[in-house]
Amino acid sequence: MTRAVTSPLAWLDDVERQRRAAGLRRSLRARPAAATDIDLASNDYLGLATHPDVIEGAIAAVRTWGAGSTGSRLVTGNTELHEEFEDALAGFVGASAALVFSSGYTANIGAVVGLSGPGSLIVSDAYCHASLVDACRLSRARVVVSPHRDVDAVERALATRDEERALVVTDSVFSADGALAPLRGLHEVCRRHGALLVVDEAHGLGVRGSGGRGLLQETGLAGAPDVVMTTTLSKALGSQGGAVLGPAAVRAHLVDAARTFIFDTGLAPAALGAAAAALRLLAAEPGRADAVLEHARTLARVCGVPEEPQSAVVSVILGDPEVAVAAAAACLDRGVRVGCFRPPTVPVGTSRLRLTARASLTADELEGAGAVLAGVLAEARS
Repeated sequence: MTRAVTSPLAWLDDVERQRRAAGLRRSLRARPAAATDIDLASNDYLGLATHPDVIEGAIAAVRTWGAGSTGSRLVTGNTELHEEFEDALAGFVGASAALVFSSGYTANIGAVVGLSGPGSLIVSDAYCHASLVDACRLSRARVVVSPHRDVDAVERALATRDEERALVVTDSVFSADGALAPLRGLHEVCRRHGALLVVDEAHGLGVRGSGGRGLLQETGLAGAPDVVMTTTLSKALGSQGGAVLGPAAVRAHLVDAARTFIFDTGLAPAALGAAAAALRLLAAEPGRADAVLEHARTLARVCGVPEEPQSAVVSVILGDPEVAVAAAAACLDRGVRVGCFRPPTVPVGTSRLRLTARASLTADELEGAGAVLAGVLAEARS
């Protein structure tokens, strides 16, 4: 029997129709260099991406080191700039050592895969970021997905394991709803069962902890010998890249074992120069972290969100994806850019506007954004 000849990509047409029918079709929108709208969508929590000192830090690094790092860090891509920044970041958050990767995504994969493997158990929070989910899948370890922020479920998984090694993996601040992980409880469980706690501080660095040092520092766990921190340089530090922080032995192991470090080109000098300048600003101006939370509380009140936000993220659940998309579009039409999260990013029935507070928002911007949000949400909820 002769098979009919069709395009090997014909199935994409059906997939696109299904996505459109469900209100889940995504599209790219180019952001202009000089945007005139009020930004409540970016992860530039401290407003440092366009800070003159951060821009100058990137320019100075390019002038000194060139546009690219020229190779993997084990060949030609490691510079003094990489190692100086690692020392500064580790010192700031209270870790013994740091290792810079090309993104937060590759840092998470490198850490989780490099510290687990066949014969290990990973217990991962159900709401972990996609990079951690992918890391679990690549690890070849047995993976147990625990209910969101459920310490008892984590303990049950650890107590019944047969594996010699175990990791508990969680975000410190969950990106979709801004909730905080119960880090103290998780650490106590890990201690009882000899497990390593791996915490992604992507949304905690610059916002939580003393002067923005992160939730691990706030909960007294910074520098603990059985805790590994990952983070990104692309949110509060306004740049690009990622890092794994923890005991010096972890850094040394990942240099040998993390494929996303070994086989990836080193982070570009411009990104390092910008991140280093941002870190210096955060250390010199710790009030930026407090301003983020203050502005988040203002946005939550305007939007009728009953829970006080614990991070830069204010989640306004509207339920239906098409309603959420329409509300986000209406905000943008009126000069306010907001995020819109739909399945599979969030569970079915919880499509939402995701607002992010920035330390650099002015009183006039908050007032203007509040008026727009109040009007759009009244229409969306009617």
